Amino acid sequence: MYDDNSRGLESPERPVEATVSDQRILADGGTKWADLTGFQRDIIEAVARLEETDTERSGQAIKDVLEETHGEVLHGRLYQNLDSLIDDRLVERGSIDGRTNRYTLTTDARRLLHDHLEQLADACGERVVLTDGGQR
Repeated sequence: MYDDNSRGLESPERPVEATVSDQRILADGGTKWADLTGFQRDIIEAVARLEETDTERSGQAIKDVLEETHGEVLHGRLYQNLDSLIDDRLVERGSIDGRTNRYTLTTDARRLLHDHLEQLADACGERVVLTDGGQR
């Protein structure tokens, strides 16, 4: 038995094949879009939507956006995932008032979103054209 938590399912000597996505430069130095859960990706997209419309980005506002597609979102699930995104340096937490937090995407999260947009556009045979003077 190996001491690498593989539980004997595969040999540690077996080479790991790198995929094309592994070879890309990662926006935040480590986290890839595919590393995130679908719910975490949806949180990032919800925060981006709120930022785009200049809407308050409290946990409740994020929850409201998510519930449009997910149905009821439990408080614990939302905040546990927000904390993970903060730990991954994709979301920053600030203060709106003494009780309410504001959540903001980091530059790394915006890059991940943009890179994902380009991948989706490429998969659909489309191009992404920047309309903001070439700035991300």
